[in-house]
Amino acid sequence: MLLDSFEPIHGVLLCEGEDIDPSLYEAETSNLSAEEMEEIRRLHASDTAIDKEKDTIEMRLAKLCLERNIPYLGICRGSQVLNVACGGTLYQDIGKELTNKLPLNERVVHMDYDNYDGHRHPVKVVENTPLDQWFKDSLEDEKMEILVNSYHHQGVKRLAQRFVPMAFASDGLIEGFYDPDAYNPEEGKFIMGLQFHPERMRKPDSDEFDYPGCPFAYKEFAKAVIAYQKKLNGLTNVKKSLKLDQEMEKKRKIIVRSFSLARNIYEHGINSSKESELEVGAEFLESNTALSLQQETRLKQIGATVRNSSSYIEKLKLNEEREKLARNVMGKMSVEQLSDLMSFYHMMGQICSEVLERKLHDLVNELSS
Repeated sequence: MLLDSFEPIHGVLLCEGEDIDPSLYEAETSNLSAEEMEEIRRLHASDTAIDKEKDTIEMRLAKLCLERNIPYLGICRGSQVLNVACGGTLYQDIGKELTNKLPLNERVVHMDYDNYDGHRHPVKVVENTPLDQWFKDSLEDEKMEILVNSYHHQGVKRLAQRFVPMAFASDGLIEGFYDPDAYNPEEGKFIMGLQFHPERMRKPDSDEFDYPGCPFAYKEFAKAVIAYQKKLNGLTNVKKSLKLDQEMEKKRKIIVRSFSLARNIYEHGINSSKESELEVGAEFLESNTALSLQQETRLKQIGATVRNSSSYIEKLKLNEEREKLARNVMGKMSVEQLSDLMSFYHMMGQICSEVLERKLHDLVNELSS
C-alpha cells in the first residue's frame, strides 16, 4: 500500500537478497528431503533466511511494473522475482536439484564462497537478443560465450511464458531473459532479468570491466527510464492549449459569468442577476454527469443555478449507498487483492489519460482546420 507514496515511478532496479519463499512459486514439493533442506540452510545460511514481507513488497512492485510497462531491470534475486511474478518457478537449490544429476564434465559452480568476486563461469549468449548486441565485440561466432560472475544457489527452473532466454550456462540454467514485446529503450520499454552482476565483472584490482559490453544493461535501462518519464509527463500534461473560435469563446464567457453570479448569491446573498443568466449555468450543469460527491454537495447548497435539485439529491443518496456497499466489500478483501484493485485503476487512469490526450489533440486539429 506504501507504493503510492513513491508515485510517479519511472523505473525499477531490483537486485540481491535472500531466497524467495518457495510457496510463491511451487504448488508441489521440490522432492528435497528434510536432511537436504537442513544441509542447504547450513551451507547458504545468509540466503535461506526468508523474508516474507520483503517478498510481498517486491512481488507487488514487479507486478506493478508489468501492468504499466514501467522499465524493470532485475539483477540476481531481482531476475528471480520477475520470473516468479509472471508465473515461473525456481530451483530451490541448484546443487541438489540440477548439478548433482549431471555428469561431472557438465557441472557448473554457481557459488564459490572462497573466490566470491573472482569466480567466473561461461554462458552461451543467444543470438539476436540484447545481450548479443551489447557483447557482440567480445563474442566468437562459434562459441558465442562470455564469462560471468555468479553468486547464487537458486535459479530459474521454468521460465515464465512471456520471456525469452538470452543466455544459458553449460548445465542448461538460464542466466538472462527478457520480454521482446516490452523491449525498446528509445520508447521507454525495458523488462529484463540477469542472473549475473555486469557491474561487478571487473578485472582484478581495477575498475576496468571484463568486457566493453558490461555497462550496457544499465545504460539501456537508464535510457528507457528517461523515455518512459517523458512519455508519462506527456500524458499528464496537455502541451497544446485549446484555441476556441469567437462563438465558442463567447459561450464560455457566458457560462463563467453564470457560475460567478451563482457564487456571489451563495457566499454573499447578492442577487442582482437576471434569471436567464443563471439558467445558462444550470443547463451546463444538467448536461455534466461526471460530478464528484463534493461537487454535487456544493451545487446542492448553491441551489440558485441548479434546477430540479431533487435529482441531484437522489444521485447523492445513491452514491452514498454505493460508497457504503463498496467499503463493506473492500473491508473483506485481502491486502494483495486491494493492491491489485488499486493497480487496475491506476492502469485505467493511464489509459483514460492517453485517450483524453488523443481526443483533445483531434479537437485542436478540428478547430484549427
